[in-house]
Amino acid sequence: MKLHKNLCQAVVDALEEIFFEDRYADKVVQYTLKKDKRWGSKDRAFIAENIYDIVRWKRWIMSVSDIALERKNLWRFLGTWLVLNEVRLPYDWKEFNQIDFKKIQQKSKRLLSNRKVRESIPDWLDEMGVQELGVKIWEKELHAQNEKAEIVLRANRLKGSVRQLQRELKQIDLQTEFIEGYDDALQLERRRNVFVTEAFKKGLFEVQDASSQLVAPFLDLEPGMRVIDTCAGAGGKTLHIASLMKNKGKIIAMDIHEWKLGELKKRAKRNGANNIETKVIDSNKVIKRLKETADRVLIDAPCSGIGVLKRNPDTKWKLQPEFIDRIKKTQEDILESYSRLVKPTGKLVYATCSIFPSENEKQIEKFLEKHPEFQLEDERKILAYETGYDGFYMARLKRVDS
Repeated sequence: MKLHKNLCQAVVDALEEIFFEDRYADKVVQYTLKKDKRWGSKDRAFIAENIYDIVRWKRWIMSVSDIALERKNLWRFLGTWLVLNEVRLPYDWKEFNQIDFKKIQQKSKRLLSNRKVRESIPDWLDEMGVQELGVKIWEKELHAQNEKAEIVLRANRLKGSVRQLQRELKQIDLQTEFIEGYDDALQLERRRNVFVTEAFKKGLFEVQDASSQLVAPFLDLEPGMRVIDTCAGAGGKTLHIASLMKNKGKIIAMDIHEWKLGELKKRAKRNGANNIETKVIDSNKVIKRLKETADRVLIDAPCSGIGVLKRNPDTKWKLQPEFIDRIKKTQEDILESYSRLVKPTGKLVYATCSIFPSENEKQIEKFLEKHPEFQLEDERKILAYETGYDGFYMARLKRVDS
């Protein structure tokens, strides 16, 4: 593999923004890939994959190289990572002349027995994972979360079936495969920029992880229902709900961020979803007006994001124990507040992209203790090591009073 300095420089510049300017990795990657139109698909892949991998394996790289995380050392970070992947470095580059291949390889072998280093995880988060899940499950999940995330598409039923989508993509040399148990999902056989395709521009699909695609069907929907998506964000699950409801009934998508709902409106137009109304949550009055009006309520709650580390590896470095404590209190408050929107005999789905019981099962247990008018109807926990996709939790509660 021949290295090109301009591509390596792009990686180093991106790492500086992520590590020292506290920007999110996915946003930095998107911005970086637009810098030079001359870059081909292989160039773009080199940049994106090395940015994500170095962020993911930060602690491993620091440990095997004895390099401190400082701006001046970012080239050595990149060089160490390339050495670990058996890439021959051009030693006439001054940026790499202090890297000792043999020393890195020897130390790498010695550190394999240390889980925190081997899986590149902060001490406190490793300890929390063991406490929440037990050593055996946590080790398996950590390993799975360090795998590269697959690119999964969700066919938009409003514009065609998953088989029709597969045929259309095949015509432009985008090879996909069905995923058993996921009715609308297609997995790309190799990574491609699908957002530039006509199929995407026509709204035939959205990019959505397979685990995330299980949430909308879990709502037990029927066309004509009144559904409230309380933490809709930019609307990935809202759009899936619209497709399952065949554009019949009404979906109210709510969020505290108006700009996210603005993005949802654009996506809905592209998808041909015309039964969605957006509402900015700017006061308690919004919730009071909607009390007991919904057949179905989705709470896609804010969480630690531990279940999606393979997709957002910088999360494990940005997270702090205090944040997880705060987010659990937020989850309790949201459940208490938004459960009021469910009409008698209606249903509520609480979902997170966390795998920690304290954010999931235990939240539901506490809620049910205070609210006998709800009963747990179904519950599902999805672990990355079992499925290969994101970690998720879903609980469906039915309001049983009359």
